[in-house]
Amino acid sequence: MATTLINMDIPTFTLLMIFAYMFTLNNLNGITSASQTIQDLSNQATEVEPEFDGTITNVTFPAGREAVLTCSVKNLDKFKVGWLRASDQTVLALANRVVSHNPRITVVHEDMRTWRLRIRQLRETDRGCYMCQINTSPMKKQIGCIDVQVPPNIVDEESSADIAVQEGEDAILICRATGHPPPRVTWKREDGDFMLLRKAGSRELIKVDSYNGSELRLPRLERRQMGAYLCIASNDVPPAVSKRVSLSVHFAPSVRAPSQLLGAPLGSDVQLECHVEASPTPVSYWLKGGRVPSSGYLPGGGIGIGQEVGQPRPEMLLDGPKYMITEKRNGFRGIMTLLVRSFSPSDVGTYHCVSTNSLGRAEGTLRLYEIKIHGSNGIGDSDQLNIIGGLAEATRDRGNNSGSNSVIKSNISTFLLAMTSLGIYLVTSTISLVVVNSAQNNKAVETR
Repeated sequence: MATTLINMDIPTFTLLMIFAYMFTLNNLNGITSASQTIQDLSNQATEVEPEFDGTITNVTFPAGREAVLTCSVKNLDKFKVGWLRASDQTVLALANRVVSHNPRITVVHEDMRTWRLRIRQLRETDRGCYMCQINTSPMKKQIGCIDVQVPPNIVDEESSADIAVQEGEDAILICRATGHPPPRVTWKREDGDFMLLRKAGSRELIKVDSYNGSELRLPRLERRQMGAYLCIASNDVPPAVSKRVSLSVHFAPSVRAPSQLLGAPLGSDVQLECHVEASPTPVSYWLKGGRVPSSGYLPGGGIGIGQEVGQPRPEMLLDGPKYMITEKRNGFRGIMTLLVRSFSPSDVGTYHCVSTNSLGRAEGTLRLYEIKIHGSNGIGDSDQLNIIGGLAEATRDRGNNSGSNSVIKSNISTFLLAMTSLGIYLVTSTISLVVVNSAQNNKAVETR
């Protein structure tokens, strides 16, 4: 063999060496490719896909505040996280880049695992669900929702304004409110008094503190239900709001004179009083003398007391030195007062308190007469005079240093018969007289 190799020519030997080198090189390349393939398979076997770490917590915030949704991802590696609006798949952000043109939206990336979507100055249109997405194949996603609370608002266009209803008719007060969550509507009286409501099928009114519901139904209204009502809307999102609705119940006037017969001594001041109920606000005035016809109109067409045969023409009393006229009102109720100064014989007679509005007219009649007090000294400074229901009680109480006083008490039943332009008054009354006598001064009290 050695001899054979030695005897081989040079070209042949060189060719054999080239083939041997190429064979060796091919074997080495095959080994390298196999090793790379094994390495790739090993890397694929050890690679872990990203996954979510927990869930996204739903949040609730009032409008105008900032809402934050947090998405946690582990093993993200080369993958990316994006935020989308779930309802329409609108892309809001991808990785650290905000895609949306909404300047109120930002994305914050913390500690390589936490991705936060922030929405400032929340609006009602921001209410909904949002998607945190990882661009794996297939795609991985999580959804979190934002609830935007909106404080209540009363819609004036759909709610009642101030209304006026005649007594006995029905009324409905309406209060429409918006907000999220849907607001509760409560009715109360503005003055804090009880509300008077009628049960279904009942004629009686019951007292309640408040009523819940957007519609307050008031069948067969009474004057006692008149007043201002508050519609209050609340949904636990401050502030609560309210609307004031004024309910007027209209009816013709009614007049009542607590004391129809009054007596007073000459020179004193006497006050006459009438109680009036009316709505709308009536025109009230005082008249003296005459009789009141059913029409309440003068023959010439004016408003007043008509002059009848045999009766003096009535006189309208005006506020001035002789008379002081006042009227106090509280809602539909009022008190008319007439103060007659320095009572004189010409003031004796009949007085009328008249009240009228667009629905009718009413009047009350009072009779004023003189109480005579006889005595050598008249009524002293220490005497007290009280006018009660047309009766006068005179009491004189003076000290006596020289002797004891005797007190005489007597009950006298009297009948007073007065012929006036209004007719005949027959009054039965019991007068309790207390007369204090002394040795120097005796008095007699006579009541006419």
